[in-house]
Amino acid sequence: MAYDENKNFPVSWEELHRNSKALAWRLLELGPFTGVVAVTRGGLVPAAIVARELEIRHIETACLSSYHARDRGEVQIIKAPEQAGDGSGWLIIDDLVDTGETGKVLRKMMPKGHFATVYAKPKGRPVVDTFITEVSQDTWIFFPWDLEHRPSVPIAGSR
Repeated sequence: MAYDENKNFPVSWEELHRNSKALAWRLLELGPFTGVVAVTRGGLVPAAIVARELEIRHIETACLSSYHARDRGEVQIIKAPEQAGDGSGWLIIDDLVDTGETGKVLRKMMPKGHFATVYAKPKGRPVVDTFITEVSQDTWIFFPWDLEHRPSVPIAGSR
């Protein structure tokens, strides 16, 4: 999938926290949950926020890799969650579902888990059970850990 260079969606720490908390509100009525599986690396921060809000202390990780810079590759399982079994009673939390390929791998690992993401793109939406914000498929989301504060050039000075 080619991304439109003009369709960047920068997410601040405050926005990520607010949207992760909104995700927790949606999930509250579906619980109680045995635990949370945080999908590394992007799902670690939203999973921590959701776990706090739902007072879940049992947290596992599913370590997967599919992105290399902005290029998608085959999904590699680095570490499967050890105690989530088929996912019954577990929340699987990630920051984003893009094409859904990582989600499909997670579904095979934990078919009975409830998969939730903060952000969803159209191709990945069918894979998740719950999400907060949808963005277009050709948009690149910049999460707070992808950004650094830098001086900017005034618009008039950039011509």
